[in-house]
Amino acid sequence: MKKKQQHPGGGADPWPHGAPLGGAPPGLGSWKRRVSLLPFLRFSLRDYGFCMATLLVFCLGSLFYQLSGGPPRFLLDLRQYLGNSTYLDDHGPLPSKVLPFPSQVVYNRVGKCGSRTVVLLLRILSEKHGFNLVTSDIHNKTRLTKNEQMELIKNISTAEQPYLFTRHVHFLNFSRFGGDQPVYINIIRDPVNRFLSNYFFRRFGDWRGEQNHMIRTPSMRQEERYLDINECILENYPECSNPRLFYIIPYFCGQHPRCREPGEWALERAKLNVNENFLLVGILEELEDVLLLLERFLPHYFKGVLNIYKDPEHRKLGNMTVTVRKTVPSPEAVQILYQRMRYEYEFYHYVKEQFHLLKRKFGLKSHVSKPPLRPQFFIPTPLETEEPIDDEEQDDEKWLEDIYKR
Repeated sequence: MKKKQQHPGGGADPWPHGAPLGGAPPGLGSWKRRVSLLPFLRFSLRDYGFCMATLLVFCLGSLFYQLSGGPPRFLLDLRQYLGNSTYLDDHGPLPSKVLPFPSQVVYNRVGKCGSRTVVLLLRILSEKHGFNLVTSDIHNKTRLTKNEQMELIKNISTAEQPYLFTRHVHFLNFSRFGGDQPVYINIIRDPVNRFLSNYFFRRFGDWRGEQNHMIRTPSMRQEERYLDINECILENYPECSNPRLFYIIPYFCGQHPRCREPGEWALERAKLNVNENFLLVGILEELEDVLLLLERFLPHYFKGVLNIYKDPEHRKLGNMTVTVRKTVPSPEAVQILYQRMRYEYEFYHYVKEQFHLLKRKFGLKSHVSKPPLRPQFFIPTPLETEEPIDDEEQDDEKWLEDIYKR
Protein backbone atom coordinates (compact mmCIF):
# COMPACT_ATOMS: atom_id res chain seq x y z
CA MET A 1 0.00 0.00 0.00
CA LYS A 2 1.44 3.37 -1.11
CA LYS A 3 2.27 5.83 1.66
CA LYS A 4 0.84 9.33 1.62
CA GLN A 5 3.30 12.13 0.99
CA GLN A 6 4.36 14.00 4.12
CA HIS A 7 5.11 17.71 4.40
CA PRO A 8 7.62 19.17 6.86
CA GLY A 9 4.96 19.85 9.54
CA GLY A 10 3.75 16.31 9.42
CA GLY A 11 0.61 14.81 7.98
CA ALA A 12 -0.43 14.33 4.43
CA ASP A 13 0.66 16.74 1.66
CA PRO A 14 -2.35 19.01 0.94
CA TRP A 15 -1.36 19.23 -2.75
CA PRO A 16 -0.45 15.69 -3.73
CA HIS A 17 -0.48 16.59 -7.45
CA GLY A 18 1.75 19.68 -7.15
CA ALA A 19 1.46 23.17 -5.70
CA PRO A 20 -1.20 25.52 -7.07
CA LEU A 21 -0.29 27.95 -9.88
CA GLY A 22 0.11 30.92 -7.52
CA GLY A 23 2.59 29.06 -5.33
CA ALA A 24 2.29 27.57 -1.85
CA PRO A 25 1.36 29.64 1.14
CA PRO A 26 4.20 30.91 3.30
CA GLY A 27 5.81 28.16 5.23
CA LEU A 28 4.97 25.50 2.66
CA GLY A 29 7.98 24.90 0.46
CA SER A 30 7.40 21.39 -0.62
CA TRP A 31 5.89 22.03 -4.05
CA LYS A 32 8.05 20.94 -6.88
CA ARG A 33 10.51 23.18 -8.71
CA ARG A 34 8.68 22.63 -11.97
CA VAL A 35 4.91 22.72 -12.05
CA SER A 36 2.44 21.30 -14.51
CA LEU A 37 0.14 23.84 -16.18
CA LEU A 38 -1.23 21.48 -18.81
CA PRO A 39 -0.44 17.87 -19.46
CA PHE A 40 1.78 18.80 -22.39
CA LEU A 41 3.04 22.25 -21.21
CA ARG A 42 5.55 23.00 -18.49
CA PHE A 43 7.27 26.25 -17.51
CA SER A 44 9.96 27.27 -15.07
CA LEU A 45 10.07 30.14 -12.61
CA ARG A 46 12.15 32.07 -15.14
CA ASP A 47 9.42 31.60 -17.75
CA TYR A 48 6.85 32.71 -15.22
CA GLY A 49 8.82 35.91 -14.53
CA PHE A 50 9.11 36.66 -18.25
CA CYS A 51 5.33 36.34 -18.69
CA MET A 52 4.69 38.72 -15.82
CA ALA A 53 7.12 41.27 -17.24
CA THR A 54 5.42 41.05 -20.65
CA LEU A 55 2.05 41.62 -19.01
CA LEU A 56 3.43 44.68 -17.20
CA VAL A 57 4.75 46.14 -20.46
CA PHE A 58 1.39 45.53 -22.15
CA CYS A 59 -0.46 47.29 -19.33
CA LEU A 60 1.87 50.29 -19.47
CA GLY A 61 1.46 50.44 -23.25
CA SER A 62 -2.32 50.36 -22.90
CA LEU A 63 -2.14 53.20 -20.37
CA PHE A 64 0.02 55.25 -22.75
CA TYR A 65 -2.51 54.53 -25.54
CA GLN A 66 -5.34 55.97 -23.47
CA LEU A 67 -3.38 59.03 -22.32
CA SER A 68 -2.24 59.95 -25.82
CA GLY A 69 -5.73 59.68 -27.29
CA GLY A 70 -5.25 56.74 -29.59
CA PRO A 71 -2.74 54.45 -31.27
CA PRO A 72 0.61 55.72 -32.59
CA ARG A 73 0.26 57.41 -35.99
CA PHE A 74 2.61 54.98 -37.67
CA LEU A 75 0.18 52.16 -36.82
CA LEU A 76 -2.68 54.07 -38.41
CA ASP A 77 -0.58 54.69 -41.51
CA LEU A 78 0.34 51.02 -41.58
CA ARG A 79 -3.33 50.06 -41.41
CA GLN A 80 -4.05 52.41 -44.28
CA TYR A 81 -1.51 50.64 -46.45
CA LEU A 82 -2.57 47.14 -45.33
CA GLY A 83 -6.26 47.73 -45.88
CA ASN A 84 -9.32 47.41 -43.66
CA SER A 85 -8.98 46.79 -39.93
CA THR A 86 -11.15 46.50 -36.84
CA TYR A 87 -10.16 50.08 -35.99
CA LEU A 88 -12.36 51.27 -38.85
CA ASP A 89 -15.31 49.34 -37.47
CA ASP A 90 -14.87 50.64 -33.93
CA HIS A 91 -13.88 54.27 -34.54
CA GLY A 92 -15.09 55.26 -38.00
CA PRO A 93 -12.89 56.33 -40.93
CA LEU A 94 -9.21 57.06 -40.44
CA PRO A 95 -7.87 60.58 -40.81
CA SER A 96 -6.61 61.29 -44.33
CA LYS A 97 -3.02 60.35 -44.93
CA VAL A 98 -0.62 63.30 -44.81
CA LEU A 99 1.26 63.30 -48.09
CA PRO A 100 4.92 64.40 -48.25
CA PHE A 101 4.06 67.33 -50.56
CA PRO A 102 1.24 69.91 -50.69
CA SER A 103 -1.80 67.84 -51.57
CA GLN A 104 -4.29 70.75 -51.76
CA VAL A 105 -3.51 73.54 -54.22
CA VAL A 106 -5.86 76.33 -55.32
CA TYR A 107 -5.24 78.50 -58.39
CA ASN A 108 -7.88 81.26 -58.11
CA ARG A 109 -6.86 82.61 -61.46
CA VAL A 110 -7.11 86.31 -62.31
CA GLY A 111 -8.78 86.95 -65.66
CA LYS A 112 -6.57 87.87 -68.62
CA CYS A 113 -3.40 87.02 -66.70
CA GLY A 114 -2.22 83.82 -68.34
CA SER A 115 -4.95 81.58 -66.96
CA ARG A 116 -6.00 79.94 -70.23
CA THR A 117 -2.40 79.08 -70.99
CA VAL A 118 -1.78 77.68 -67.52
CA VAL A 119 -5.02 75.66 -67.48
CA LEU A 120 -4.09 74.08 -70.79
CA LEU A 121 -0.70 73.16 -69.31
CA LEU A 122 -2.37 71.78 -66.18
CA ARG A 123 -4.56 69.47 -68.23
CA ILE A 124 -1.48 67.93 -69.78
CA LEU A 125 0.38 67.78 -66.45
CA SER A 126 -2.52 66.16 -64.58
CA GLU A 127 -2.49 63.27 -67.06
CA LYS A 128 1.27 63.02 -66.83
CA HIS A 129 1.66 63.17 -63.04
CA GLY A 130 -1.67 61.74 -61.89
CA PHE A 131 -2.98 64.56 -59.73
CA ASN A 132 -6.65 65.51 -59.64
CA LEU A 133 -7.34 68.67 -61.67
CA VAL A 134 -10.63 70.11 -60.41
CA THR A 135 -12.28 72.79 -62.55
CA SER A 136 -15.61 74.56 -62.27
CA ASP A 137 -18.54 75.08 -64.60
CA ILE A 138 -19.00 78.56 -63.10
CA HIS A 139 -16.63 80.97 -64.81
CA ASN A 140 -17.79 84.47 -63.97
CA LYS A 141 -18.98 84.46 -60.35
CA THR A 142 -16.06 85.70 -58.29
CA ARG A 143 -17.99 87.21 -55.36
CA LEU A 144 -19.80 84.71 -53.18
CA THR A 145 -22.30 84.85 -50.34
CA LYS A 146 -21.42 83.19 -47.05
CA ASN A 147 -23.45 80.10 -47.93
CA GLU A 148 -21.86 79.93 -51.38
CA GLN A 149 -18.42 80.15 -49.80
CA MET A 150 -19.22 77.31 -47.40
CA GLU A 151 -20.58 75.13 -50.19
CA LEU A 152 -17.61 75.74 -52.48
CA ILE A 153 -15.08 75.13 -49.70
CA LYS A 154 -16.86 71.89 -48.82
CA ASN A 155 -16.79 70.72 -52.44
CA ILE A 156 -13.11 71.58 -52.82
CA SER A 157 -12.07 70.02 -49.51
CA THR A 158 -13.74 66.70 -50.31
CA ALA A 159 -11.99 66.32 -53.67
CA GLU A 160 -9.65 63.37 -54.08
CA GLN A 161 -6.10 64.34 -53.10
CA PRO A 162 -3.68 65.39 -54.39
CA TYR A 163 -5.81 67.97 -56.18
CA LEU A 164 -5.37 71.33 -57.86
CA PHE A 165 -8.56 73.39 -57.98
CA THR A 166 -8.83 76.25 -60.46
CA ARG A 167 -11.52 78.85 -60.95
CA HIS A 168 -11.97 82.60 -61.34
CA VAL A 169 -12.88 83.41 -57.74
CA HIS A 170 -11.76 85.90 -55.11
CA PHE A 171 -9.64 84.54 -52.26
CA LEU A 172 -11.43 82.09 -49.93
CA ASN A 173 -10.46 81.69 -46.29
CA PHE A 174 -10.89 77.95 -45.70
CA SER A 175 -9.89 78.10 -42.03
CA ARG A 176 -12.74 80.54 -41.32
CA PHE A 177 -15.18 77.72 -42.10
CA GLY A 178 -13.23 75.00 -40.31
CA GLY A 179 -11.38 73.65 -43.36
CA ASP A 180 -7.69 73.06 -43.99
CA GLN A 181 -6.17 76.07 -45.71
CA PRO A 182 -4.77 74.97 -49.09
CA VAL A 183 -1.69 76.27 -50.86
CA TYR A 184 -2.60 79.18 -53.16
CA ILE A 185 -0.86 80.17 -56.40
CA ASN A 186 -1.67 82.92 -58.91
CA ILE A 187 -0.33 85.13 -61.71
CA ILE A 188 -0.93 88.83 -62.33
CA ARG A 189 0.18 91.30 -64.98
CA ASP A 190 0.55 95.02 -65.63
CA PRO A 191 -2.92 96.41 -64.72
CA VAL A 192 -3.34 98.61 -67.81
CA ASN A 193 -2.29 95.80 -70.12
CA ARG A 194 -4.73 93.47 -68.39
CA PHE A 195 -7.54 96.02 -68.78
CA LEU A 196 -6.82 96.56 -72.49
CA SER A 197 -6.63 92.83 -73.18
CA ASN A 198 -10.02 92.32 -71.56
CA TYR A 199 -11.56 95.40 -73.20
CA PHE A 200 -10.80 94.22 -76.74
CA PHE A 201 -11.37 90.53 -76.03
CA ARG A 202 -14.95 91.21 -74.94
CA ARG A 203 -15.56 92.98 -78.24
CA PHE A 204 -13.58 91.04 -80.81
CA GLY A 205 -12.37 87.82 -79.22
CA ASP A 206 -9.21 86.13 -80.43
CA TRP A 207 -7.94 84.12 -83.39
CA ARG A 208 -10.49 81.41 -82.72
CA GLY A 209 -12.85 83.59 -84.72
CA GLU A 210 -14.31 87.08 -84.34
CA GLN A 211 -17.78 85.96 -85.42
CA ASN A 212 -17.87 83.23 -82.78
CA HIS A 213 -17.12 85.73 -80.06
CA MET A 214 -19.82 88.10 -81.27
CA ILE A 215 -22.31 85.26 -80.97
CA ARG A 216 -21.24 84.83 -77.35
CA THR A 217 -21.91 88.52 -76.56
CA PRO A 218 -25.22 89.13 -78.33
CA SER A 219 -26.35 91.66 -75.71
CA MET A 220 -23.53 94.05 -76.60
CA ARG A 221 -24.82 96.82 -78.84
CA GLN A 222 -22.85 97.74 -81.96
CA GLU A 223 -22.03 101.23 -80.69
CA GLU A 224 -20.66 99.69 -77.51
CA ARG A 225 -18.69 97.04 -79.39
CA TYR A 226 -16.95 99.62 -81.58
CA LEU A 227 -16.57 102.26 -78.85
CA ASP A 228 -13.19 103.95 -79.19
CA ILE A 229 -10.96 103.16 -76.21
CA ASN A 230 -9.91 106.79 -75.81
CA GLU A 231 -13.51 107.97 -75.68
CA CYS A 232 -14.33 105.31 -73.09
CA ILE A 233 -11.48 106.51 -70.86
CA LEU A 234 -11.69 110.26 -71.37
CA GLU A 235 -15.49 110.37 -71.11
CA ASN A 236 -15.38 108.22 -67.97
CA TYR A 237 -17.62 105.39 -69.18
CA PRO A 238 -18.42 102.83 -66.43
CA GLU A 239 -16.29 100.15 -68.12
CA CYS A 240 -13.25 102.44 -68.02
CA SER A 241 -13.62 103.79 -64.49
CA ASN A 242 -13.83 102.56 -60.91
CA PRO A 243 -14.96 100.27 -59.45
CA ARG A 244 -14.65 98.25 -62.69
CA LEU A 245 -10.93 99.09 -62.88
CA PHE A 246 -10.36 97.84 -59.33
CA TYR A 247 -10.00 94.28 -60.49
CA ILE A 248 -6.81 92.46 -59.42
CA ILE A 249 -6.70 93.30 -55.71
CA PRO A 250 -10.04 91.60 -54.79
CA TYR A 251 -8.61 88.25 -55.96
CA PHE A 252 -6.13 88.48 -53.09
CA CYS A 253 -8.10 90.55 -50.57
CA GLY A 254 -11.00 88.10 -50.37
CA GLN A 255 -14.76 88.03 -50.05
CA HIS A 256 -15.23 90.90 -47.58
CA PRO A 257 -17.38 93.71 -49.10
CA ARG A 258 -14.60 96.23 -48.46
CA CYS A 259 -12.32 94.18 -50.72
CA ARG A 260 -14.24 95.59 -53.70
CA GLU A 261 -13.79 99.21 -52.62
CA PRO A 262 -10.64 100.89 -54.02
CA GLY A 263 -8.56 101.96 -51.02
CA GLU A 264 -5.79 101.24 -48.55
CA TRP A 265 -7.79 98.70 -46.54
CA ALA A 266 -8.25 96.31 -49.46
CA LEU A 267 -4.67 96.88 -50.63
CA GLU A 268 -3.11 96.04 -47.26
CA ARG A 269 -5.31 93.01 -46.75
CA ALA A 270 -4.35 91.73 -50.20
CA LYS A 271 -0.65 92.12 -49.36
CA LEU A 272 -1.17 90.28 -46.07
CA ASN A 273 -2.86 87.36 -47.81
CA VAL A 274 -0.08 87.18 -50.39
CA ASN A 275 2.45 86.84 -47.57
CA GLU A 276 0.48 84.37 -45.47
CA ASN A 277 -1.51 82.20 -47.91
CA PHE A 278 0.13 82.26 -51.35
CA LEU A 279 3.07 80.04 -52.13
CA LEU A 280 3.76 82.01 -55.29
CA VAL A 281 2.26 84.99 -57.10
CA GLY A 282 4.00 85.32 -60.45
CA ILE A 283 4.25 88.04 -63.08
CA LEU A 284 2.92 87.25 -66.54
CA GLU A 285 5.62 89.34 -68.19
CA GLU A 286 8.11 86.76 -66.85
CA LEU A 287 5.98 83.67 -67.41
CA GLU A 288 8.86 81.28 -68.10
CA ASP A 289 10.42 82.15 -64.73
CA VAL A 290 7.01 81.68 -63.09
CA LEU A 291 6.75 78.18 -64.54
CA LEU A 292 10.32 77.42 -63.49
CA LEU A 293 9.60 78.43 -59.88
CA LEU A 294 6.35 76.46 -59.86
CA GLU A 295 8.33 73.42 -60.98
CA ARG A 296 10.77 74.00 -58.10
CA PHE A 297 8.08 74.57 -55.45
CA LEU A 298 5.48 72.03 -56.61
CA PRO A 299 7.32 69.35 -58.60
CA HIS A 300 4.56 66.78 -58.12
CA TYR A 301 2.29 69.07 -60.13
CA PHE A 302 4.58 71.08 -62.43
CA LYS A 303 7.58 68.87 -63.19
CA GLY A 304 8.44 69.29 -66.88
CA VAL A 305 6.06 72.23 -67.39
CA LEU A 306 8.65 74.44 -69.07
CA ASN A 307 9.42 71.80 -71.70
CA ILE A 308 5.72 71.44 -72.47
CA TYR A 309 5.29 75.22 -72.66
CA LYS A 310 8.15 75.53 -75.16
CA ASP A 311 6.92 72.64 -77.29
CA PRO A 312 6.02 73.88 -80.81
CA GLU A 313 2.71 72.01 -80.81
CA HIS A 314 1.65 73.69 -77.59
CA ARG A 315 2.64 77.12 -78.88
CA LYS A 316 0.60 76.46 -82.01
CA LEU A 317 -2.49 76.05 -79.83
CA GLY A 318 -1.54 79.16 -77.93
CA ASN A 319 -1.48 81.23 -81.10
CA MET A 320 -5.26 80.84 -81.28
CA THR A 321 -5.78 82.76 -78.01
CA VAL A 322 -4.20 86.08 -79.01
CA THR A 323 -6.64 88.96 -78.61
CA VAL A 324 -7.34 90.68 -81.94
CA ARG A 325 -7.88 94.34 -82.86
CA LYS A 326 -6.05 95.53 -79.78
CA THR A 327 -4.90 99.16 -80.00
CA VAL A 328 -2.96 101.39 -77.60
CA PRO A 329 -4.77 104.40 -76.15
CA SER A 330 -3.31 107.89 -76.26
CA PRO A 331 -0.73 109.00 -73.66
CA GLU A 332 -3.35 111.25 -72.06
CA ALA A 333 -5.77 108.32 -71.69
CA VAL A 334 -3.03 106.11 -70.27
CA GLN A 335 -2.17 108.73 -67.65
CA ILE A 336 -5.82 108.84 -66.57
CA LEU A 337 -5.93 105.05 -66.33
CA TYR A 338 -2.74 105.08 -64.30
CA GLN A 339 -4.28 107.52 -61.80
CA ARG A 340 -7.50 105.54 -61.54
CA MET A 341 -5.56 102.32 -61.00
CA ARG A 342 -2.98 103.62 -58.52
CA TYR A 343 -3.88 101.00 -55.90
CA GLU A 344 -3.68 98.27 -58.53
CA TYR A 345 -0.21 99.47 -59.48
CA GLU A 346 0.97 99.68 -55.88
CA PHE A 347 -0.09 96.04 -55.44
CA TYR A 348 1.42 95.02 -58.77
CA HIS A 349 4.82 96.54 -57.91
CA TYR A 350 4.72 94.96 -54.43
CA VAL A 351 4.10 91.50 -55.91
CA LYS A 352 6.76 92.10 -58.55
CA GLU A 353 9.35 92.92 -55.87
CA GLN A 354 8.47 89.76 -53.93
CA PHE A 355 8.69 87.71 -57.09
CA HIS A 356 12.14 89.09 -57.90
CA LEU A 357 13.32 88.29 -54.38
CA LEU A 358 12.30 84.68 -54.94
CA LYS A 359 14.08 84.61 -58.26
CA ARG A 360 17.31 85.86 -56.69
CA LYS A 361 17.09 83.17 -54.00
CA PHE A 362 17.05 80.54 -56.74
CA GLY A 363 19.76 82.21 -58.82
CA LEU A 364 17.48 83.59 -61.54
CA LYS A 365 18.41 86.97 -62.96
CA SER A 366 15.90 89.84 -62.83
CA HIS A 367 16.08 92.97 -64.89
CA VAL A 368 14.69 95.51 -62.44
CA SER A 369 14.37 99.14 -63.47
CA LYS A 370 12.75 102.17 -61.89
CA PRO A 371 9.01 102.43 -62.52
CA PRO A 372 8.33 104.68 -65.52
CA LEU A 373 6.18 107.79 -65.25
CA ARG A 374 3.47 105.87 -67.02
CA PRO A 375 3.28 102.10 -67.59
CA GLN A 376 5.10 100.82 -70.63
CA PHE A 377 2.94 98.44 -72.60
CA PHE A 378 3.98 94.86 -72.71
CA ILE A 379 3.70 93.36 -76.19
CA PRO A 380 2.20 89.92 -75.62
CA THR A 381 3.61 86.74 -77.05
CA PRO A 382 1.22 84.24 -78.66
CA LEU A 383 0.43 82.49 -75.37
CA GLU A 384 -0.67 85.44 -73.31
CA THR A 385 -4.36 85.89 -73.85
CA GLU A 386 -6.40 84.28 -71.16
CA GLU A 387 -9.90 83.58 -69.99
CA PRO A 388 -12.01 86.68 -69.31
CA ILE A 389 -14.21 86.96 -66.26
CA ASP A 390 -16.43 89.87 -67.08
CA ASP A 391 -20.18 89.67 -66.71
CA GLU A 392 -20.53 88.25 -70.21
CA GLU A 393 -21.18 84.53 -70.38
CA GLN A 394 -18.12 82.55 -71.40
CA ASP A 395 -17.56 78.85 -71.81
CA ASP A 396 -13.82 78.68 -72.36
CA GLU A 397 -13.54 75.48 -70.29
CA LYS A 398 -15.45 73.67 -73.03
CA TRP A 399 -13.07 75.07 -75.62
CA LEU A 400 -10.12 73.81 -73.60
CA GLU A 401 -11.68 70.38 -73.36
CA ASP A 402 -12.21 70.28 -77.13
CA ILE A 403 -8.60 71.30 -77.74
CA TYR A 404 -7.34 68.74 -75.25
CA LYS A 405 -9.24 65.89 -76.87
CA ARG A 406 -7.63 66.43 -80.26
